[in-house]
Amino acid sequence: MKGLLSSYCIFIPFLLVISGCNDHRDALALGSTERDQVALTATANEIITTQPVMEGHVVKKGEVVVTLQSQQQQTRLTKAQAQQQQALAYLQRLTNGSRPEDIAAAQAQVEQYQANFRDKNTDNLRIKRLFLKKMVSTAERDSAQTQRDIAHAELQAAINELDKLLHGERIEDIKQAQAVLVMAAAEVELQQQILQDYTIVATRNGILEHLPYHVGDRVAKDATVAIITTETVPYARIYVPEPYRVNITAGKKLTIHVDGIKSSYQGIVRWVATIPSFTPYYTLNGSDKARLVYLAEVVFPDSGRELPAGVPVQVEMPHE
Repeated sequence: MKGLLSSYCIFIPFLLVISGCNDHRDALALGSTERDQVALTATANEIITTQPVMEGHVVKKGEVVVTLQSQQQQTRLTKAQAQQQQALAYLQRLTNGSRPEDIAAAQAQVEQYQANFRDKNTDNLRIKRLFLKKMVSTAERDSAQTQRDIAHAELQAAINELDKLLHGERIEDIKQAQAVLVMAAAEVELQQQILQDYTIVATRNGILEHLPYHVGDRVAKDATVAIITTETVPYARIYVPEPYRVNITAGKKLTIHVDGIKSSYQGIVRWVATIPSFTPYYTLNGSDKARLVYLAEVVFPDSGRELPAGVPVQVEMPHE
């Protein structure tokens, strides 16, 4: 009987220790350190021509990271610029008015068509008189009338052209030419921007983490050609157990433990998910399998700026 009591006395403290360990384990949210990354993508299906910066080197915002072959785009830009010049020249012709030489040539053409019309009109009157006397056929009369009408139409067209030169273009034609010029200028600006995007630059300060392709590779449009890890304070991406979710809000301070570092950090929650998910496979234990978790991000203080990404962390959960 005494041996049995002794066994109970030993076993009960052991259970309490295990229970305390489990409670401590349950009060921690597990995760890893992370850093913001920027993925730079190709703007066209082209060949990589240069990669001025090597992997692992520091890059500054605006620094060239990758360049793509741009001959075809340069040709498109040249074509757009030529169309802009053409539209500008046409507008200037409409607004500047006609040259004296053009007006003199138009006046001479009017005089020529006037003389031709007088001649055709005289012939037509003569043929009509002969037709009344039955000295010419109906076909000859109709032919003379047709020639007279053609001469009159040519004269009227020459007069209209001269009036246009003397009085200038219609305001509607000028506005249309102005609109065409605006469209041409916009197309040039667009093609210039596309050409500029063939030179891919860093959008933030950081470290060039990875270059998936090499010089000479043809990349598809929107393919990732460079990954930059930003020079920002890292954060802990953790999975908050469901019982503690109601006490986790943005701005709340939490204690972070990083593997390999004895001291802890006081982080601030910057985001916590509102939709739950199941515990990831690498954070499972016997009791976690039936629980829901909420993804959260806890920002380290400035003292943790040099922490690498991917290091396991444990974050203490608040009890209230």
